[in-house]
Amino acid sequence: MKVAEIIFSPTGGTERVGDIIGGCMSHMPQKIDLCDGGKDYSAFELSPEDMAIIAMPSYGGRAPAVAIERLKKIDGKGARCTLVCVYGNRAYEDTLAEMEDTAKECGFKVVAAIAAVAEHSIFPGYATGRPDISDKKQLEEFARRIMSNTEEVKFIPGNRPYKNAGGGGLVPKPGKACVKCGLCAEKCPVQAIDAQSFIADPKKCISCMRCVKLCPEKTRKLNNVLVSAAALTLKKACSVRKENELFC
Repeated sequence: MKVAEIIFSPTGGTERVGDIIGGCMSHMPQKIDLCDGGKDYSAFELSPEDMAIIAMPSYGGRAPAVAIERLKKIDGKGARCTLVCVYGNRAYEDTLAEMEDTAKECGFKVVAAIAAVAEHSIFPGYATGRPDISDKKQLEEFARRIMSNTEEVKFIPGNRPYKNAGGGGLVPKPGKACVKCGLCAEKCPVQAIDAQSFIADPKKCISCMRCVKLCPEKTRKLNNVLVSAAALTLKKACSVRKENELFC
């Protein structure tokens, strides 16, 4: 049995969760990076004996459109899959439902699903340090339990039709200390950053914060006023610890 981690993780939080689960299922899981816009995803091969871990963050209660688009290019060929939605302690709403519908459309057999909490990519003050030791233990136990699952998951929460997808909204900009290394433009999952000016196109940017995370000079920033206002609106929803939700 091959175990494959099919992951969209711009800032690493979703990948950490995926690695915890994949590491329990295999010593050497295969990794498919959905952040790579240049990859031929249709060339990825699976069989009914394999297990795929499909992991994505929740952006405003929906799966990232670009991740869904790239996932659709993979032929599941009846392989079992565990869906993993990662969110920053607010809510994941219709993310898992959207992932479930897409995975089935691709030919995967959905045998389990997880809504896991990780540090918020825009507001790291929420869910700081998660997944933590408690999360890791819970996820590892669940991974071992579902590894041999062959029955489809009975219930995954979410609405159909899905809630309306919001825009990115918060767009990082280069600061005066920018050395024009070009890493932000090279690694942007949606190619939203101009390779000369290093300014992001607000119509393309999905506010994934990968450019902020990867900037070697730590010069890419968000507007502080907008960040403070957005953080305030999320305070009530994000301040109380939420636990991982497991479905099989």
